[in-house]
Amino acid sequence: MASPENSSLTHLAAPEGVAPGTGYTHVVTGTGRLVAVSGQVAFDADGTVVGPGDPAAQARQAFENLRRCLAAAGADFGDVLKLTYYVTDVAHLPAVRAARDAYVDTARPPASTAVQVAALFRPELVVEVEALALVRETSG
Repeated sequence: MASPENSSLTHLAAPEGVAPGTGYTHVVTGTGRLVAVSGQVAFDADGTVVGPGDPAAQARQAFENLRRCLAAAGADFGDVLKLTYYVTDVAHLPAVRAARDAYVDTARPPASTAVQVAALFRPELVVEVEALALVRETSG
């Protein structure tokens, strides 16, 4: 995780008149280079599904794939301003949150949206996670 003092992000957990969220921030803003990471699913490096039908295993793999994608762009989870979760059943959200909490600073969580979908692009997949990050520009 990026340390908060190095973050280009400002977290507004509860804007006036908006009930505070649990496990997410309502508004995250900042300046820098935008990094958009496509939805990640539970594929290993060879394209094999990890944990078919197992939301916990799939969420862990999706977050590990996000970590690798962010790193390829010079970012980490401390730079993430927004996560979007797609699940085939909202009952999978506790598993997604547990995986998220292993990667995200829970004191400064990103904005997030969770959406239940009828299906993902392969029937054995039950979780997909995408990210938007903002990386501080360095001079030099």
